[in-house]
Amino acid sequence: MVQQKKQMLSLVIPVFNEQEVLKDSFARMDAAMQSTGYPYEIIYVNDGSRDNTLSQLRELASEHEQVKVLSFSRNFGHQLAVTCGMDAAKGSALIIIDVDLQDPPELIPQMVKMWEDGADIVYGKRLKRKGETLFKKLTAAMYYRLLSWMSAYPIPLDTGDFRLISRSVADLFLQMREHNRFLRGMSAWMGFNAVPIEYERQERFAGKTKYTLKKMLRLASDGITGFSDKPLTLPMQFGIGLCALAGLGLLALIVLAIVAGIPGWLWAADGILLVQGLTLFFMGLQGMYLGRMYDELKGRPLYIVSEKHNLD
Repeated sequence: MVQQKKQMLSLVIPVFNEQEVLKDSFARMDAAMQSTGYPYEIIYVNDGSRDNTLSQLRELASEHEQVKVLSFSRNFGHQLAVTCGMDAAKGSALIIIDVDLQDPPELIPQMVKMWEDGADIVYGKRLKRKGETLFKKLTAAMYYRLLSWMSAYPIPLDTGDFRLISRSVADLFLQMREHNRFLRGMSAWMGFNAVPIEYERQERFAGKTKYTLKKMLRLASDGITGFSDKPLTLPMQFGIGLCALAGLGLLALIVLAIVAGIPGWLWAADGILLVQGLTLFFMGLQGMYLGRMYDELKGRPLYIVSEKHNLD
């Protein structure tokens, strides 16, 4: 029998339309938490599910006192669901994991051991991604490397939100109330003693992914605009480059007009279109930053909880 320790652990699990996997997932996650030897709570945040997820969560909460449930009034998104769970968590360390079992809960005892040895953050690093399309793998690899290049703070490659964070790190997270949240970027910005735990990401246990291309693009844009100002400085660099190209282009037009008789206005028209396209592109980028500022200035709550179970 595992000896119980004094500190407490909190497992935070966002869920959205996960009726196919929820009960099997709970069995494995509950067993993993038991094996740590700590008292624990499992906090599910229902992100506006439209299937039987909420009724299953109510049933789990009625049968297991360690299960706590918060349910949103509508779908607010994965990052805000995780934030809500962190707001409610009371543990000395918090573990964040998705319900679909792609990130194996059996790694939790190892993560806890690394925290006991002094790590403030233990983040999952994916060596392989099973069951995902070639398109998803390629775009994920490209995105993580682009983000790493653009960010002022080193964000580890090939990582998600599967991680353990200490209480001190969690408290700092809760002070950061921006609406457009990118938790792994916020974690990197904090610094602290962060160590990886490597694993092979498994296929989804059941059901279909709820992370549509639109949601992935939104998360990607939040990651870039939230942790890099390079898009704001790129126009100046492009402008210098375009001026240099325009000077060379002028010389080329003169030579072509003399030697080949090619109408110079065609080249000029093409150059104008190129410059206008780049101008509109960078205006759009700046609009994204202004949109983020507008969201923050409205001062609305990050989320709305309509129902709670086993919580004060």
